[in-house]
Amino acid sequence: MFVPLFKSIMGISERREREKEEMKELILKTANKLFAEHGFDKVSMRNIADAIEYSPTTIYLYFKDKNELFYALHLEGFRMLAYEFRPLLEVKDPMERMYQMGLRYIRFAIENPDYYQLMFLVKDPLCTTETDETWEAGHNAHAFLEQVVIECQEQGYLQGITMRAAALMIWSFVHGLVSLQICDRMKLYQEVEREQYITDAYEAFQLMIRNFKSVEK
Repeated sequence: MFVPLFKSIMGISERREREKEEMKELILKTANKLFAEHGFDKVSMRNIADAIEYSPTTIYLYFKDKNELFYALHLEGFRMLAYEFRPLLEVKDPMERMYQMGLRYIRFAIENPDYYQLMFLVKDPLCTTETDETWEAGHNAHAFLEQVVIECQEQGYLQGITMRAAALMIWSFVHGLVSLQICDRMKLYQEVEREQYITDAYEAFQLMIRNFKSVEK
């Protein structure tokens, strides 16, 4: 008689846990959408609660404040980006790995503009980017790029420039491309052509990188 009761209790517990995860996911998804549409500073916890038709008290059961929501979304975004990069570990040629990394970065940004804005276009509300462990995922992503640059330099590419400067140059270029698209700054091009122009510009940049020999002093 205890086995059915135990199974029933376990079933209730598992259902409640699943419901908690679903609620947390709903809060994060809604907050991400509102932050992207209205700006982080203009969205309150009450706005988020109203959007999901719950009381603000419910939101506070999952997140202590808006900043914690921000960091949760930031971390999730970098987890998604890391998933995009994971297959590149199997690419042996570092120049090819760098090329594919850029393509995947562009695809991630264009397919997930709300996440990308919070990861790279919205100021850290507490200015803890350099010290808070919450940002470790971001540092890891950049470290992956730096390692690729090191391997490229070992093969004779990107000579005459420091590893850090090369990594920043590459990241800045790709970030600039996708930011123009996400921030709706490419209206001078027809909408159907914009993503193709981004790809073409990236291809041209890669050609420059492969022929990069030195920096004039």
